[in-house]
Amino acid sequence: MSRSRIILLVEDNPDDVELTLRAFERSKLANDIIVARDGAEALDYLLATGAHAGRDPAALPEVVLLDLKLPKVDGLEVLQRIRADERTRRLPVVILTSSKEERDVLRSYDLGANSFVRKPVDFVQFLDAARHLGLYWLVLNEPSPAAAGRE
Repeated sequence: MSRSRIILLVEDNPDDVELTLRAFERSKLANDIIVARDGAEALDYLLATGAHAGRDPAALPEVVLLDLKLPKVDGLEVLQRIRADERTRRLPVVILTSSKEERDVLRSYDLGANSFVRKPVDFVQFLDAARHLGLYWLVLNEPSPAAAGRE
């Protein structure tokens, strides 16, 4: 069974969205990147509600790259709601943020984040980080059996 290879990028900063898209394009690892520009849009996509009500809720991304500081619903609340829903609770979530706050790291892991990555400021470092993230989550990581059957 083939894997979805879809990444959900939850990011409100247009510059960071562009940088991330360019990094994944250069790494040639992602077939499709869905961008949600706030926490509410991310939840609508994942739970197939609101503007995404017609989407197949079983077709989940391979991984969610989640910023913390988001409009409408912040990243920690998004993470908490992902983990609270039976359909998405095993979905890999990587916090991808510029936050250097220890409390953000602790809270992210407390709420069930799979990884916490600080965004590098340097473009070359960011490209390298995105390539490693993509390689790990899209190629090397073995998804949970419940997640593998979704398509």
